[in-house]
Amino acid sequence: MKRIAILMCAGALTLGLAAAPATADPGRSSSFGQATLTGFASLPALTFVPGSEPSGSLLGTAPVNGVTPPFAGQPVQGFSGIARRHDGTFDVLSDNGYGNKANSSDFLLRIHRIEPDFRSKTVKVLGGFNLTDPRGLVPFALTRQDRTLTGADFDVESIVRATDGTYWIGDEFGPYLLHFDHKGRLLEAPTPLPGVQAPENPDLNGRQPNLASSKGFEGMARAVDGRRLYPLLEGTVSGDPAGTLRMYEFDLRKRAYTDRRWTYRLEDPSHAIGDAIAVDENRFLIIERDNGQGDAAKVKRIYLADKRDQDRDGALDKTLVADLLNLADPRGLGGAPGTFRFPFQTIEDVIILDDRTLGVLDDNNFPFSNGRTAGKPDDNEFITVRLTRGLKADPRVYR
Repeated sequence: MKRIAILMCAGALTLGLAAAPATADPGRSSSFGQATLTGFASLPALTFVPGSEPSGSLLGTAPVNGVTPPFAGQPVQGFSGIARRHDGTFDVLSDNGYGNKANSSDFLLRIHRIEPDFRSKTVKVLGGFNLTDPRGLVPFALTRQDRTLTGADFDVESIVRATDGTYWIGDEFGPYLLHFDHKGRLLEAPTPLPGVQAPENPDLNGRQPNLASSKGFEGMARAVDGRRLYPLLEGTVSGDPAGTLRMYEFDLRKRAYTDRRWTYRLEDPSHAIGDAIAVDENRFLIIERDNGQGDAAKVKRIYLADKRDQDRDGALDKTLVADLLNLADPRGLGGAPGTFRFPFQTIEDVIILDDRTLGVLDDNNFPFSNGRTAGKPDDNEFITVRLTRGLKADPRVYR
């Protein structure tokens, strides 16, 4: 899915005031209480890659939220993953394009480099690169002969930057793990997930898929020691209890999945996850959301999940750390002083900036989502959030 809002600190982040007393999270024994908005920056929805190819030709010509396709360039939108570069800038991953395989063949998959400025409340796009397969490692036919990857080839939703500067990206169409170099060139053939296939998987060969459309690797965390990946499905595999999502472990040295697996249980089977990031060896931050936007949005949360602690059904223990629809904003950073809401349909990026500060971005589903203002396409918002107490995170996560 798409959307961008971020809770972070890049140089000029100002920390917020003390948070309000904790409120109980439904179904959980404890929570962190009301977090505080400490930074707000925004990238206008109508931002395009300079000198890029036209896109959106398969969307028709009817206006959507006041914007009429097709577009003269490639929109800088749909941030579905984020990786920190430790210099105040971030790599962000565009989603697969315009929502599905059928309408996204002219959307080029891309990693953008951005820099938020919380003083001016703006986000600069410093550059980026398209994802490509120049060595012909993808074993099935691609959309383009030049082997530039498009939203009709993969639905990229999660990204981590490895210790060697390469990128691992989680896809939903396979689902696959994809490994790219620092310029976006595919380094290895896509790694399939054994025993799980989505309807878009090109290797079904008449078999029935056991995962819903585009419900593959929505979130993916990198172990703090850099040796393993923890990809998390967005959808429930057929035969698993409703509302349970599988988290896998992938050994980067062996290039293989281990036999270890965990279960994340959604608060409601209609919910979805948006992102996952490691806090330490055993804990993860996971975004959970409903499908509403604007006033209809009811659940946009960040949970702390611990793979050492599991309930009777084997699901990870969860603690609410931030309710993104109920952030204290005493200084009016996001508008009028009071309560700030992050009411986007898809919120797909979380990153740890320090032990108490998170960065969060939305995937704006350009031009379709309008959670901030009815009838207007959502901007890509980048926010920072101060928790009521520290995560006691492994310092390697944010240093």
